[in-house]
Amino acid sequence: MNRLWVRLTLAFLSVTLVTVMFVALLGGLSAGDQFNRYIVERNEALGTFVPKATTNAQQAAPPVEQNPQTNPNAPNGQRPNYGNQGNRPGGVNRQPPGIPPRTPEQNFLDRLYVTLIIAALAAGGIGTVLGIYISRNIAAPLAGLSNAAHDFAARKWERRVHVQGANEIADVARAFNSMADALQHAEILRRNLMADIAHELRTPLTVMQGNLRALLDGVYPLEMREVATLYDETRLLSRLVADLRELALAEGGQLPLNLQTVELRSALNRSIEQFALAAEAQDTQIEINPTPLPSVQADPDRLVQVMHNLLANALRYTAGGRIRISGEQVANVVRIQVSDTGKGISKEDLPHLFDRFYQGDNSRAGSNTGLGLAIAKAWVEAMGGTIGVESNAGEGSTFWFTLKPVRG
Repeated sequence: MNRLWVRLTLAFLSVTLVTVMFVALLGGLSAGDQFNRYIVERNEALGTFVPKATTNAQQAAPPVEQNPQTNPNAPNGQRPNYGNQGNRPGGVNRQPPGIPPRTPEQNFLDRLYVTLIIAALAAGGIGTVLGIYISRNIAAPLAGLSNAAHDFAARKWERRVHVQGANEIADVARAFNSMADALQHAEILRRNLMADIAHELRTPLTVMQGNLRALLDGVYPLEMREVATLYDETRLLSRLVADLRELALAEGGQLPLNLQTVELRSALNRSIEQFALAAEAQDTQIEINPTPLPSVQADPDRLVQVMHNLLANALRYTAGGRIRISGEQVANVVRIQVSDTGKGISKEDLPHLFDRFYQGDNSRAGSNTGLGLAIAKAWVEAMGGTIGVESNAGEGSTFWFTLKPVRG
């Protein structure tokens, strides 16, 4: 009784029965009244007006036919016409005594009432069948959606529903399929992330375990050089854990931000100073556009971190080249660019460049953990901007991101 299609069927049936009963009652009353009015008007037209004092029995009683055998005025040769009156001598009287015979008009009304009852029953039956059909068609897509939701909850990620039914139900089905696609994609990313983290952690741990075992077995002498190697691996592990934590906070929308007005040129110069020695060591020039730059709304420390990741990425692939930093206000945002003259990026790698642990072209990430660009993207989006890259293989690359300017 609590199923939707049953309730819809009962609703259709109730409405149909009430409508049919109302129509039948109204039709019967109206038909009888109109028919009586028709009889009166016909009698008045024919000049056979019946006085109001005449009783119904007198109106209904047929004229008495005299027996020609006892009527001396009957024409010769005329025989009694008993017809179907049931009073033929020796026959059976079909009309009970004391009840006047029914007129043809009354028989017509009876047949009309029977016809209305049959029509009402037929309409009720048709309404019931249509109600069951329509309600099942409405409830069937919802039942399929419920089954798909249960399957999806059971981690059957490939489960989808067929888009059918009314527009509203079809919209719900499309929304469910979109949600299922997003959740399946998120599950794939989660699995890949777990596998990538395990891989990244395994490498330094394996190096540390191997070196420590060699020291314990006396293969390597206990020297400061070996201790320094182990220390570098612990720093890599610590950096990986810190990057993963920041990335998780950024994607969860829980990054602690200190948004304030930042002088953009000062922040860019601060980033360049950190890479001056590294650029000089590999004979790479870093220059900044001398045009005035507007102030932006950003977290100064996170802005420097974003620039750090982009500059480290550019230096990695631009030995002996040039890196140019520029900024300009475009429409309602400030666009900052880091262009290099390196070997560029293939078109196959561009869509995945900001993914975690992406290893295309030795993973042009800005840190040894493979998370530099992913973290830069998270920080920029947390500050209300966007980030992207433009590159062609062999022609260098241009990484850019946008921030909101400070309204004067």
